[in-house]
Amino acid sequence: MHRMISLTALAVALGCGSAQAQYTDGTIKIGVMNDMSGTYKDLSGPGSVVAAKMAVEDFGAAAKGMKVEIVGADHQNKPDVGSNVVRAWIDTDKVDVIVDVPTSSVALAVNEIVREKNKVFLVSGAAASDLTGEKCSPNTIHWTYDTWALANGTGKAIVKTGGDTWFFLTANYAFGLALERDTAAVVTKNGGKVLGQVRHPFPATDFSSFLLQAQASKAKIIGLANAGADTTNAIKQAAEFGIVQGGQSLAGLLVFLTDVKALGLPIAQGLIFTEAWYWDMNDANREFAKKFAAQNGGVYPSMIHAGVYSAVMHYLKAVEALKSDADGKAVVAKMKEMPTDDKLLGKGTVRADGRKIHPMYLFEVKKPAESKGPWDLYKLRATIPADEAFRPMSEGGCPLVKS
Repeated sequence: MHRMISLTALAVALGCGSAQAQYTDGTIKIGVMNDMSGTYKDLSGPGSVVAAKMAVEDFGAAAKGMKVEIVGADHQNKPDVGSNVVRAWIDTDKVDVIVDVPTSSVALAVNEIVREKNKVFLVSGAAASDLTGEKCSPNTIHWTYDTWALANGTGKAIVKTGGDTWFFLTANYAFGLALERDTAAVVTKNGGKVLGQVRHPFPATDFSSFLLQAQASKAKIIGLANAGADTTNAIKQAAEFGIVQGGQSLAGLLVFLTDVKALGLPIAQGLIFTEAWYWDMNDANREFAKKFAAQNGGVYPSMIHAGVYSAVMHYLKAVEALKSDADGKAVVAKMKEMPTDDKLLGKGTVRADGRKIHPMYLFEVKKPAESKGPWDLYKLRATIPADEAFRPMSEGGCPLVKS
């Protein structure tokens, strides 16, 4: 059990006086749960604890007399492990809000526990759009990105530029299946065809047989409905098979800054993908990235880390306004009522279905000659406006939305 429970406990802001009595047990406790040691370590992992800590500090919790504690845990990408951690956190450790949680199968399990316990769940890492669809909850906000947004951005752009036949290489769990489903819908809606798909175990290391099937399909686009090390390994092995040289193209349907860094520009150059945030888009992002990297072993922040920062900041604003963290549904309702505004994701809103709304961005990986530094990896191809970036609320099937 020692790996399941808190890996790190940080008292990041201490206050005193009567204000503490407004909060459960006198402390606002934030639980950051993700993959701390495996496939998703770099894109989420310990960096999400750093991002949460930075949000608490920038919010000025200590000066406001708010005592905030952050704990972190490794869910090992397993729903049962994640469920056990969250139940222990809530029942024993009095954690008030769960943050991050990549791996959609884990997030969907946590979603139900948090609803049952009436706490708050702020999803930055998981992607399945079902979290604001039929599985939506009055206790959950899906913050950074989702499979519909990724499909809408990347899938539509590629089909419109001639990539009209697709074969999917899909991680065989909730996230991969949702990403394949949402991207296939965008492809067909825009006049393309899906020629087939193959599902691989999660996580995987040998993609040879899967890539051979994709190659044999003759599809113009091989859609990688996976993430993290699965994506980078598939791309590296595709290069060994000469798939791109043979005329097919790879579409990374969920690509992170740390993935591109791991691949290197000679292999990753030209990849097109959709993200919610990039460190080099403005001065505020660059300042955050520099401070973050100094606390994260020199590794720059991913969009998940930016989403954790943004979500924690808005959560603290809502708790401050309510002067209470006791009723999770009430806190989420206040978060939906208040416009979002922070230095990383800017101004936005939270819809009735729990979907955080902000622009998304279509990026392309730079050629080696275009890069001016170790983390100078992206160039912007298009901005997807906030009102177009996410699935219309009327199409999601969320029970919280009045017809």
